[in-house]
Amino acid sequence: MSHPHPELGPPPPLPKGGLRVIPLGGLGEIGRNMTVFEYGGRLLVVDCGVLFPEADQPGVDLILPDYEQIRDRLDDVEAVILTHAHEDHIGAVPYLLREKPDIPLVGSRLTLAFVESKLLEHRIEPFTREVHEGVRERIGPFDCEFLAVNHSIPDALAVAIRTPAGLVVHTGDFKMDQLPLDGRLTDLPGFVRLGEEGIDLLLVDSTNAEVPGFVTPERDIAPVLDRVFAVAERRIIVASFASHVHRVQQVLDAAYEHGRKVAFVGRSMVKNMGVARDLGYLRVPEEDLIVDARVLDDLPPEQVVLICTGSQGEPMSALSRMANRDHPIRIVEGDTVVLASSLIPGNEAAVYRVVNGLTRWGAKVIHKGNALVHVSGHAAAGELLLFYNLTRPRNVMPVHGEWRHLRANAELAAQTGVPRDRIVIAEDGVVVDLVDGVARIVGKVPCGYVYVDGLTVGDVTETSLKDRRILGEEGFVSVFVAVDSANGKIAAGPEIHARGSGIGDEAFDDVIPLIEEALASAAADGIGEVHQLEQLVRRTIGRWVNEKYRRRPMIVPVVVEV
Repeated sequence: MSHPHPELGPPPPLPKGGLRVIPLGGLGEIGRNMTVFEYGGRLLVVDCGVLFPEADQPGVDLILPDYEQIRDRLDDVEAVILTHAHEDHIGAVPYLLREKPDIPLVGSRLTLAFVESKLLEHRIEPFTREVHEGVRERIGPFDCEFLAVNHSIPDALAVAIRTPAGLVVHTGDFKMDQLPLDGRLTDLPGFVRLGEEGIDLLLVDSTNAEVPGFVTPERDIAPVLDRVFAVAERRIIVASFASHVHRVQQVLDAAYEHGRKVAFVGRSMVKNMGVARDLGYLRVPEEDLIVDARVLDDLPPEQVVLICTGSQGEPMSALSRMANRDHPIRIVEGDTVVLASSLIPGNEAAVYRVVNGLTRWGAKVIHKGNALVHVSGHAAAGELLLFYNLTRPRNVMPVHGEWRHLRANAELAAQTGVPRDRIVIAEDGVVVDLVDGVARIVGKVPCGYVYVDGLTVGDVTETSLKDRRILGEEGFVSVFVAVDSANGKIAAGPEIHARGSGIGDEAFDDVIPLIEEALASAAADGIGEVHQLEQLVRRTIGRWVNEKYRRRPMIVPVVVEV
């Protein structure tokens, strides 16, 4: 297997007739999926998603792929193909189109509808090109064929990309549910046909590569929801992704069978389900089944179902606010809350914090850990083995997953007979060239995280995040000193204040003589430059705090000349 190496340098020029693959996100992580294909000087982008921040990235709203590698080449981008409408595949589209609004977006009907709704908030009117399974479209030098795949959202697509360099297939996120709710099967005959044609490079979803067997069919959830609805005595609150149309459909069907009314709570949920309903992807069994959340107080609690966001413990989501008693809808004894999603790695602590908060107020919380209320949208190991045996690719590149997922997927490919030297395990920024039927790592381009914080994009750096972490964990100490510009002696201060450090202001009386002594010594040595004096004060008080309290707060010294 080919592995990335830290000593990789910039890639050489792409050989004539070769195809270059540059992953800008989605490798080594769950989210931020974005892959750039280059042939003949032209670029094709597949997906453009976001990654959600973790606890050690305070203040960050979203994390984007790093576009720097193609920023000067946006005129060369033929289109952005969107495999499906999940945030980790479409969430960064508005930020890319801010830089060049006329880049065409290619995707299925529902995918483009969700993207257009999102872009409306950013006041961007996109140029879109709707495709569906079975369609074959020429996009610049790229001959693209689209295939139906199952996922946890309708209208997901895989894409086969043909160039003179060979046939490349990108699965997007997929699974092989044999009894899908919408009857839309993963197009296995189509993949077999491509395999017979000869797949030169297969990029495969890795998210569930460690999970043995096959993913449970979506249909198996319906009886579980039915039992939940049958025994619930008061309101039922279901938390799901705002794009999970299939799960919402199952909740609507259960509510209809049990004589309950349904209200959507949360802006994204209301917006997305409105789009899905208008396009016919969400079927409402009875016209008055869905009601406005504002009329819920007029209904008996045993007739109410709420569908909201917050299944991942997002701090500002409707469910998190309910758990914190910071929402107009108040959780009361006897309510039933269903978390209809799996845990995204890294979100466990946030989710269980919400579960505990809901339980505190008397709710019965049902989640994947104690009931079958969610199944994955990603192919498990058994499905991947079958997929490799059906397609027989010449080269494989696992994508969409953390390192453990990528390696597990690579091992599955090897077990089915793909030569290990034809399995490429890459990471974000690692450049892979397909030349003469062989895929090889040829270099690496800079590819970091781009942070969105409020209205700013890219202004937050790793250094500023480190400062935020220090402030959050250790607090800060401010020191003010005025010195005489003529002789360097202290004219006022030092005045010291601490916040969040756990050290009272009066405790700093012991360090003031040390600061005075250090400044006097500096004056005697002729050191009078303000920046040097501030560094001296920082070192003096930092050493004292560390020795006495074993803490490292942020120290903000201010020295002024008078």
